[in-house]
Parts: sequence; C-alpha cells; structure tokens
Amino acid sequence: MEKPWLASYEPGVHPSLTYPHVPIDQLLSDAARTYANRTAINFVLRYLAGGRIIVGCRLSYAELDQQVNHFAAALYQLGVRKGDRVAIMLPNSPQFAIAFFAAVRIGALIVNVNPTYTSRELKIQLDDSGAETLIILNLFWRRLREVQANTSLRRVIVTYIDDVLPFPFNLLVRSSQKRDPEWVTVRPEHDIFFMRHLLERYRTVPPRVERDPASTALLQYTGGTTGTPRAAMLTHNNLVANTMQIKGWYPACRPGGEKFMAAIPFFHVYGMTTCLLYGIHMGAELVTVPNPRPIENVMKIIAKERCTIFPGVPAMYIGVVNHPNVSHYDLTSIRACISGSAPLPIEIQERFDAITGGRLVEGYGLSEASPVTHCNPVLGERRSGSIGIPLPDVEARLIDLEAGDDLPFDNEHTGELLVRGPQVMQGYWNRPEESAKTVASDGWLHTGDICRADPDGYFYVVDRKKDVMIVSGFKVLPREVEEILYTHPQVQEAVVAGIPHPERGDDTVKAFIVPQTGTAPTAESIREFLKLHLAPYKIPREVEFRTELPRTAVGKVLRRMLVEEELARRGK
Repeated sequence: MEKPWLASYEPGVHPSLTYPHVPIDQLLSDAARTYANRTAINFVLRYLAGGRIIVGCRLSYAELDQQVNHFAAALYQLGVRKGDRVAIMLPNSPQFAIAFFAAVRIGALIVNVNPTYTSRELKIQLDDSGAETLIILNLFWRRLREVQANTSLRRVIVTYIDDVLPFPFNLLVRSSQKRDPEWVTVRPEHDIFFMRHLLERYRTVPPRVERDPASTALLQYTGGTTGTPRAAMLTHNNLVANTMQIKGWYPACRPGGEKFMAAIPFFHVYGMTTCLLYGIHMGAELVTVPNPRPIENVMKIIAKERCTIFPGVPAMYIGVVNHPNVSHYDLTSIRACISGSAPLPIEIQERFDAITGGRLVEGYGLSEASPVTHCNPVLGERRSGSIGIPLPDVEARLIDLEAGDDLPFDNEHTGELLVRGPQVMQGYWNRPEESAKTVASDGWLHTGDICRADPDGYFYVVDRKKDVMIVSGFKVLPREVEEILYTHPQVQEAVVAGIPHPERGDDTVKAFIVPQTGTAPTAESIREFLKLHLAPYKIPREVEFRTELPRTAVGKVLRRMLVEEELARRGK
C-alpha cells in the first residue's frame, strides 16, 4: 500500500526492521550480559534533608537478572507452571520488574492490575483472567481480602515497599508507612507467602521452560463497549516488536548511556513498553518512582538524577510547565519525551521544549497494539494537533464509517483508523466474537478512533468511535460508572460523559443525574458512594443534577448533546 509518511522519516529511521524471535525476558538477559555492572533500577522512594539524602536502592543489571532467576525458581517451587496467569498489583518498584520478568521466564502469563482498583474491580479482573497467583503490596491487602475467597487464587505473595531498602532506611520507611490508613501487617497462612522470604530462600536458577515467542505473554486489560474491561492477548513477539519499533524511532538514544524517568506506571501498557521494556533493552538506568504525584517530586528527581528520557502522559508535562516552582529545578538534562494516551496541546510541547531544551513529541497507541503505532518524529517535523506518522512496519488506513471503503489522505475525509503491524494483538482473552470484530482475518486492527490524515501521512484524531474517556492516560468506561450510579438509592437516571479539558489534554469525567423523586443528593454524597466501588480516577470530578436527560426519538440518551451543551456553556 502507499505510505506517504516514509518521506517524513528522520535520517537513521528505517521503514522496516528485523525483529528477534525471542521471549521478552531475553531483553533482560541480553542487557545483563552487556551492561552487567550498570545500574538497571535506581529506586527513589523519597528525598530527605532537603534532597541531600536519598531513600531508595540500586540494582545492577546483573543483580536484577539474578533476582529474577531466584524469584522464578520460587514461583516454580510454589507450583506456577507454563500457561498459568500471574497477576501483579504493584506500583513502580524493583519488585514489579522482578515479578514481571520472573513470571514470564517460567512461561506464565502476566495479568497487570491497576493498584488503585477497588475490591470489586479487582475481582472482575481476577475472575476473567482466572489468575491463580497474585503478587501484591501490603497496602492493598484489605481490598483483596474482601473478595479473595470467591476467586480462583491459590497463592498470594505479599511485599512491603521497604523490602528492598537497606538498613536503616527500611526501618525508617516502615515506621512512616505504618501511619498510612491502608497499612496492614499481613500474617502468614498456608496460601500466603512473602516475596522477601522467597528471594532469600531460593538462591537457584529456575528450570528451563521452552516458550514459543508467538504465544501470549501478557493479558492487558482495556476498555470495552460492554462496560466490562477485556484483556488484549499480547505475545512475546508483539511486545519485543514494539520495543524494537520504539528503539528504531529514536536512533539518537544511546545504548547504556541514558537515564529514564520511570514515573509512568509499569502496569499501564504504555509505561511497560516505552519505559520498562525499552529502557531495559537499551541498558538504561531506570530512575523508578512509585508515585508521580505531586509532580514537583518528579521535577526534583529529574534535576537531582539528571534524567535524559521521560516517557509520560500529557497530565505530567502540563503539570511541569504550569508548576509555579518549575524555575527552581534544572530540567535541562532531558533530551527526549514521547507523550501518549491523550491529546497533547502544541503550546505545552513548545513550553516544555523551552524549559528543558529537549524535545517533547506526541504519539498514539492502544493496548491492542502493545501499544505504540504512531509518533511524531522526535527530531524531525512535529505537526500541531497530529499524533504523528506510522512507526516502521506499521500500515495505516482510514475507512468510511458506513460503507467501509478506504478514504484518501486529503486532510478532509474522516473515518475509522485501522492499523496493521507486528505489534497487533492475537485477540481478546476468552472473547472470540469481539476478537473477530476488532482484528480482521488479514490482520487489520479496528482502533475505534475517528481520524483524518494529510497528504504527507500525518494522522489526526478528531473523535472516538466509542464513548471511552481518557483520564491521566487511563481509559474510563462511561457504562461502568453509570452502572454503579444506578445502584445509588437516590439516583433515578444517570449518564456519564468526558468533557475535553483545554489545558490537561484529557477528559474531565462528569455525571449528569436525575434524582429520585423526593430526594436531594449532593455531589459530595455521590462521589463518596462511588469511592466505595471505583478507582479514584474514575470518580466524576463534576456532578450536575437535572430534571431530565436529552433523548432521541427512540429514547436513547444523547450523550454527545450533553458534551456539546457543556462545551458551549464554557465557551469552547
């Protein structure tokens, strides 16, 4: 097919690449041989004494690979076998990297779990995946215990954030964390194990498990039109290919010479690929922070550690450029940033470039594609409002929403974006019908996004085919929030919509509610109710009470009209 975007490729970026046919943990094994003594994980939990003392730890590539072997041997001894699902519910930390690579090293499938999930959301994901093993931080223990008995879990492995810290910082952090209302001291039981003890006990290498790189390595949950998240089945080949595509997109990245600001969550597929996998493959030092909030902490760490690569989402970059103390920090070590998961305003890109002297570009992807498919050239032409051009070996086309015919790249016609490439998923876990609708037999993936493309092959997202909202890089399903709202005794009708935010570049979740007759709920009472059932980022920031909702002639609520009314009210 015609690929006009190839003319916009930077020097050194090739239209086609060679992809190793290996399991994803081979990326770590190779890095451990090449960069054995270089720091792999620089875990920065916090700074003390005005930033002069760092509370954290460091693992070299050799040490990380060794820890992965030890934990893989422990998992095997506990009964984890090839094809089993291992769920990971951890923040960015050395434990996450160890658990991730250890599980895939013995042929298990990773199930990424968002640490902010409520017990209800956690159970849905555990039930759907059939996970028998969960690796979890003690701070999330209460949520698990509410549902554990009704899941397929056979073993739970608990870690404390201070498990990896040296004395005396481990005691200092443990004392501080005990003041957290979520703190739990977990007691051992027949099916409860402790990650630190397992790493101390099993000092061997795991048995060799043959794995087909074309087999599933990761179940990455993403939004669906049904209101229930579904898992994209991503293979070793998918993830390795996307890692190589990202590497090929930025040939100026220096093997063994970069420091990645690893603030974007690893459990998010964008953070996993662009930060964890890509960083490991490049022999980078991953300056790992468990929580990017407040953003001033990230700025402080970048300045102190001299980070050079900063993958993130628009909310992070917007937080940096708009922070009143940004001038207090020297961020000029930053060389390149790729922003994904939500639209990035061009003025933010330009201001960020001016502050750092680096280059911030917008990209595009989706969980079903491992995830990156498009990106603006890092050092080449960056077009305002564009998600960029397809990566090497990625094909992209637009089709008419009704007829399905191909549309021209003329900057006028809009249609659904379809992509095809080596990073496209196998399908959805246990959902053959949805898989067939999303990925055609010839490999074309329906993204669900409405786009236009200019004659040079730069693509622009103009709308979403689905009503999925994007909040801080995470997808929020309106129906999921609505179903919880309908269980509230004072709610008669409810609809949830995403209101595009002009500065953050993502959506503001807003609920439109018709109260039950004779009741007078408040916005705060609605939000407090939702907090019992939904992760914080899914909670509507705004709640509006109405006497009725706009509907079509057949009674369907006009969600789009509500959004348009809201934008008109705000003068957008």
